[in-house]
Amino acid sequence: MEKQEKILVIGSQGQIGMELVERLRDIYGTDNVVASDVKELRRDQHEGIYETLNVLNVSRLHEVVKTHNVKQVYLLAALLSATAEKDPAFAWDLNMNGLFNVLDMAKEGLLKKIYWPSSIAVFGPTTPRQNTPQYTVMEPSTVYGISKQAGERWCEYYFHKFGIDVRSLRYPGLVGYKSAPGGGTTDYAVHIFHEALKTGSYECFLSENTALPMMYMPDAIKATIDIMQAESSKIKIRSSYNLAGFSFSPKELAAEIRKTIPDFRISYKPDFRQAIADSWPQSIDDTQTQKDWGWKPGFDLPQMAADMLKNLSVLKK
Repeated sequence: MEKQEKILVIGSQGQIGMELVERLRDIYGTDNVVASDVKELRRDQHEGIYETLNVLNVSRLHEVVKTHNVKQVYLLAALLSATAEKDPAFAWDLNMNGLFNVLDMAKEGLLKKIYWPSSIAVFGPTTPRQNTPQYTVMEPSTVYGISKQAGERWCEYYFHKFGIDVRSLRYPGLVGYKSAPGGGTTDYAVHIFHEALKTGSYECFLSENTALPMMYMPDAIKATIDIMQAESSKIKIRSSYNLAGFSFSPKELAAEIRKTIPDFRISYKPDFRQAIADSWPQSIDDTQTQKDWGWKPGFDLPQMAADMLKNLSVLKK
């Protein structure tokens, strides 16, 4: 039996990272997955192998990879859309140079496979907003989107130029109950559930009919692992694949929450994130993703809302 390659997750304390590490350890074994983040954690704050790591620190990155004989990296460290707008220079540095540092390690032969997430933020106000196709106009209007678009191009370049096995998904907005919102424009769809259970009301920073592509976290984790497990020959796109779950507006999400909490109230006070949301697609066409490696989501909006409320209710007890 072939020995399992060691996996490093960079940005393991984020919204995606926490759940991805848990699932990867379920599949490949606790000792085969190294979690890492810039945060220093005490031993009682984590299970399994954990390394404090800033992806911009090249020597430390090399040290962690060589110490654990890592061959696969999931690079999740990034400054998200709304947060990035507050510090554009740092966002660009982290999102781009972090990617270069990992790609260059693969170029040196130290890594065999890389996962790097892109986002619907690569699209912009000139992009078709309904059923946004895989190949289309991309003129992002945020620092986050610009860095992700550039990252897609570099991933494809490193694949064609150096044969680097790098794989990517354009995540829609992600909704999960195991971690706090991380500073993204779509994070209202996480915060709203917490406030619904805590106070019975929520003030939304987007307008009521702002429809955006979203996905429940279990599906996002499944898609991430599925693309990494797929045969290399099936990965036809080396920039980033469109990924779709379902689309909804704050008004539609509130209606789903009222099925469980009938008295839930929502108000609207759009802020600077409204302009970001207005520049993004309302729905995504991921036909190519389904065709190439068989992607299919498991949750729709009603199933997601019910599961979020059920699990958050248990956690808050």
